[in-house]
Amino acid sequence: MPNFTHQSLQWDDLRLILCVARSGSFAGAAEQLGTSTPTIFRRAKALEERLGTLVFRRDNRGVSLTAAGRDAAAIAEQVEEEIGMLEARIGNENSEPAGTIRFATVDTLVAGPLMPMVARFRQAFPEIVLDLRAGMQMADLRQREVDAALRAGGEPPESLVGRRLCRIAVAVYRGQALSGVGTDDQERLPWVVPDDELGHLASARWLKARGHSARAALQVNSLHSLAMAVANGIGLGVLPCYLADGDPRLVRLGEPIEALASDLWFLTHSELRRTTRIRALSDHLVREIRALRPLFEGEMKHG
Repeated sequence: MPNFTHQSLQWDDLRLILCVARSGSFAGAAEQLGTSTPTIFRRAKALEERLGTLVFRRDNRGVSLTAAGRDAAAIAEQVEEEIGMLEARIGNENSEPAGTIRFATVDTLVAGPLMPMVARFRQAFPEIVLDLRAGMQMADLRQREVDAALRAGGEPPESLVGRRLCRIAVAVYRGQALSGVGTDDQERLPWVVPDDELGHLASARWLKARGHSARAALQVNSLHSLAMAVANGIGLGVLPCYLADGDPRLVRLGEPIEALASDLWFLTHSELRRTTRIRALSDHLVREIRALRPLFEGEMKHG
């Protein structure tokens, strides 16, 4: 392995190598570092000249790392982790929860039960500011775009730590306007379905496998939009019970679909989990969401 502790190699160089490794291009690294692509190109060339070896491999598919570059990137990740742990320790010296938490979640939670929880969190911890990032495409915690997230899925990746909050039940719903419609009518009625942007969702695959997508009256790129469309009688739809069961405009058809159930997790970085502000948010959401377990797990009464 090359000796990358040489004085000519600085943290800014390591950051550059790490950003190129993660993005696969000089343009992507420039965006991460807040500078221009030509500047990144010049820095990369100067770095290779100082080290006397090639670090970046350029081809028609983008930019990858040479063996020397991969060694440097591994060291850069270690340094980044150490810096993150140091920042967490410094931030944790203040015993009073304070500061900003960049927090990612999905639009259905924002439209459903999350905002009352946020309001109560603000009352309990007025010195903490939540920077809320909502959308189905979750910001990548591993790239440190956010500090914490509420996300449905399986076990968290190795680079993150999580607390399982509850089970998320999912079911088929109709609008109140479609009165007299039962479970047996699903094969003849129109549907509101996720579009290709949401094709990764288990519900999208379920709808396609059963032929319901072929009878789509409307395609949407947001589950909140899907709920609004179903509530207005455009068609049937598959929705999380925590969003739909509390809406009087929606009626559930049958029991939750076990094959579409998932777990709700609170996720954060390992070095942040013991900071007072992250711990305050985690503990608050655990209490709030577990108190609403019947809603999340589809145990409320429905029509």
